[in-house]
Amino acid sequence: MTAEPTIKRAPISFRCIEVRQPIGTFYVGAMDADELVDIAFVDIRHLENRELDEYLGIERPLNQARVKELVEYVRTVDASFPTSIIVAVESKHTTFDETKAVMYLPREGDVAKIIDGQHRIAGLQSMRGTKFMVNVTIFVDMDIADQANVFATINLAQTKVSKSLVYDLYAYSKARSPQKTCHDISRLMNRRTGSPFEGRIKALGRATPGVKDETLTQAAFVDRLLPYLTENPLRDRDLLKRGEGIQPTPPERHRDLIFREMFRQQRDEDIALVLWNLFVAVRDRWPDAWQRVEAGNILNRTTGFAALMRFLRPAYNALGKPGAVPPTKHFVSLLSHVGLKDSDFNPDQFKPGGAGEAALARELIDGAGL
Repeated sequence: MTAEPTIKRAPISFRCIEVRQPIGTFYVGAMDADELVDIAFVDIRHLENRELDEYLGIERPLNQARVKELVEYVRTVDASFPTSIIVAVESKHTTFDETKAVMYLPREGDVAKIIDGQHRIAGLQSMRGTKFMVNVTIFVDMDIADQANVFATINLAQTKVSKSLVYDLYAYSKARSPQKTCHDISRLMNRRTGSPFEGRIKALGRATPGVKDETLTQAAFVDRLLPYLTENPLRDRDLLKRGEGIQPTPPERHRDLIFREMFRQQRDEDIALVLWNLFVAVRDRWPDAWQRVEAGNILNRTTGFAALMRFLRPAYNALGKPGAVPPTKHFVSLLSHVGLKDSDFNPDQFKPGGAGEAALARELIDGAGL
């Protein structure tokens, strides 16, 4: 029998520009994500060829938690990957038409070796059939030393963006979101005269010039508040931006998501007031420890704040029904039963980090009889 002839599929084609830099010539273009996913390889396909990893002396495994975040992100209404995915291809797989400014690549096989962008490509796998274009930078016949140099420049020498700065940028969003609400509450607490946090929060995660009493980053504040509003901040933000709204909280979830209904009903000021009342009570109960900003006092720093936010949930549930705003005196009554003294809030008794937070939270909860 005569074998069936193999039908060769038309190559992938997309517009490109040629760029010349000291490293050599490369190409920048935009292609369909589906097509790039089809031909990209190394970590995405878990192949044995890990030449770049071996040269760098490091391993670049896919972070499945990061992939899960990106899979969810690419489905949002304003998803965007504005930075280029960088790949290396061999010249035998590449044709560039200078006259038309069009790049041609084979449609089958492992053609494009990922230098940077493996998590974005993994996230885009879930978008099959959806129009999503990505910009790509293509190096042709790039040797392993240059691949390593590009990877290191992008991933090892870049400055990590402060999480507090990321939260601060939500102030410019017009749409409601759990992140924006938590950011706005942190700013209110930091700026309002008489607030227990007045002048205490580092708005961008770093000390404000001329301000000496900042003991807490905005990220630390928002990270501990956010789980009381939402189980999935990205999903809620996307729903609100689409104008779909958030469904009422099931009654069985009220005790965990204590501020969910307030947020859904746009009662952000009541969320802020609950926090205000709790921390005024803390300030009244341990005035010296709350006011002292010197090293060695942990009550007004991340360890103490995180423990008090753990204490907040059972305290709030004990003081009223969902949606209520317990007054300061009710929190004062609970804290009056806690036997800790101002001098007890030190790193020897409560170590920095999760273990110290948990130990202090347990002391507060047990002492208050919750």
